[in-house]
Amino acid sequence: MSVEVAMEYGGRWSSLRGGNGREWLWHREAPDRFRVRPGDAFVDAGGLEECIPTIGGTPDHGDAWSRPWQPHGTGMTVAGEDYRLTRWIDTGSAVTARYLLNAEPGWRFIWAAHTMLDLAPGARMQAPHGAPMWVNSEPRTWPYDEETDLSVLGADDGTTRMIVIPQLADITVTDGQDSLTMRLEVDGQPCAMAIWRNLGGWPADVPYRNIAVEPIVGICPELKLARDGETAVMPASGTLEWTLTVTA
Repeated sequence: MSVEVAMEYGGRWSSLRGGNGREWLWHREAPDRFRVRPGDAFVDAGGLEECIPTIGGTPDHGDAWSRPWQPHGTGMTVAGEDYRLTRWIDTGSAVTARYLLNAEPGWRFIWAAHTMLDLAPGARMQAPHGAPMWVNSEPRTWPYDEETDLSVLGADDGTTRMIVIPQLADITVTDGQDSLTMRLEVDGQPCAMAIWRNLGGWPADVPYRNIAVEPIVGICPELKLARDGETAVMPASGTLEWTLTVTA
């Protein structure tokens, strides 16, 4: 597998390819993405964006995506007001991203790999049947939201759903003959898999289709709305590590 990274644009993953050459990341024309500054509203250009210390809320999609990252040995790093996040990426039969976060003990945060995937109608999401989940903040059970089977990506129907499956460490997406698996490993912290399922329902003025799979350290996508146990909390050491592995 191979990955390309735009270090100067938030450490954004701009390409993710499997061994057969397939590009997995979705993109859209969004020139404003290359002019953002910390605190700006999120610009949806696709790829994989690093979200910390929140996904929703303020700052929009977090702080790290809008900052240039800097070289750090064989990896790269970014620093915000309250944190420093360092990342190393190794490629081979899988893409392995290793993270090291430095922050004050007790600091609460949400991190997500906001991964926009290029998927055709009919692609499927594979998660454990019967797993508890939240769909637009309403409790449901995978894969159904009332009569809708969320495991199948249908044609555009004007709907938008934010799906969170707590304590799910890995998820597989199948599109035709190809499949992609994302796995998150973190010790001592809550985690989840989120799916942003926008079938032409957002934004309201000029809607388009885009799908994201988001491994999360934490559970609640919006930091200010999170209850106890729904965020990550920095341990007494002031350091925290986790690993994201992607196979295709």
